[in-house]
Amino acid sequence: MTDPTIARIALVDDDDLFRESLSLNLGDEGYEVITFDRGEPALDFFAEGGSVDIVLLDWRMPKLDGIDVLRQMRARGIATPVIFLTVLSDQIYEEAALAGGALDFVEKSRSLSILLKRMRLILDGIKGDAAKGAEDAEAGGNSASHRLGELELRLDNSRAFWKGKRIDLTLTEFNIVKLMSTRPEEDVSYREIYDLVHGKGFVAGYGPSGYRANVRAFIKRIRQKFRSVDASFACIENYPGFGYRWGKGENAANQGRDEDGMGEDMLIDGAAAD
Repeated sequence: MTDPTIARIALVDDDDLFRESLSLNLGDEGYEVITFDRGEPALDFFAEGGSVDIVLLDWRMPKLDGIDVLRQMRARGIATPVIFLTVLSDQIYEEAALAGGALDFVEKSRSLSILLKRMRLILDGIKGDAAKGAEDAEAGGNSASHRLGELELRLDNSRAFWKGKRIDLTLTEFNIVKLMSTRPEEDVSYREIYDLVHGKGFVAGYGPSGYRANVRAFIKRIRQKFRSVDASFACIENYPGFGYRWGKGENAANQGRDEDGMGEDMLIDGAAAD
C-alpha cells in the first residue's frame, strides 16, 4: 500500500542540479514535488488553477526573480505559503522577503533537516487553524472572531480589522498580532515573538541577541500597516530591552524610540537594529 503524501510542494529554481537533488530528497521524505525552472511557468501553473501546500522559491532567476514572483502571486490573490531558498544571506533580503508576504527565508547552505522542520511548522499551523475553524463552526457563536477594543481578528481566515477597516497583514504578522492581543497588557518577549515566527530555539542574526532586529522589523511593519488606516494607532507598546505588549494606545511616545532604534537596543553586536 502506497504511503500517503505529506503535502504537495512547488519548487521554483533555475539551478537544474539543485532543483533535481532537492526534489528527490523531498520525495524520499514523502512530499509530492512539482518543479519549475523559472518564475513564469510557476505563475502560469497557478493561473490555470494549480494548487500546492507550500512554494519553495529561489530569489535570483532569469527575467523574473523570486521577489517579483511572490508579489505577483499575492497581487493575484494566491495566498499559498512561500519559503525563500537562496544563497543570499544579507538581512536586507530576508526582510524584503518577509515584507513581501513570505513566511520564511532559508539559506541553501542549511541542512535538509532544517528545511523539513520549517515546512512542518507551516503545515502544522495550517492544519491547526483548519481544525480550530471546524471546532468553532460546530460550537457556533462568535468563537471564530477575537475582539479587543477597535481590533477584530477573524480567526477562520486570518483577517485583521481596525475600526472596521481591513489591515493587510501576512499570516505571520497576523499571528504576532493575535499573540499580543490575546494577552492584553501582558509583556511578550522578543524571543517568544521570534519563536512564533521561526520555531522554538532557532538562532539567527548578529550575536546571541541578533534575533531582536528581526522581531523589530516585523513590529515596525505591523505598526505601519495599522497607521495606514489610523495615524493615531499606538496599541503596540515597547518594553525596552524585553519585548512588546498590546496596550491601550495611551503611550505613543514610547513607540518612536524603538522604531528609530534608540535606547539600549540601538545596536546588536555592532549591527544596525533595523
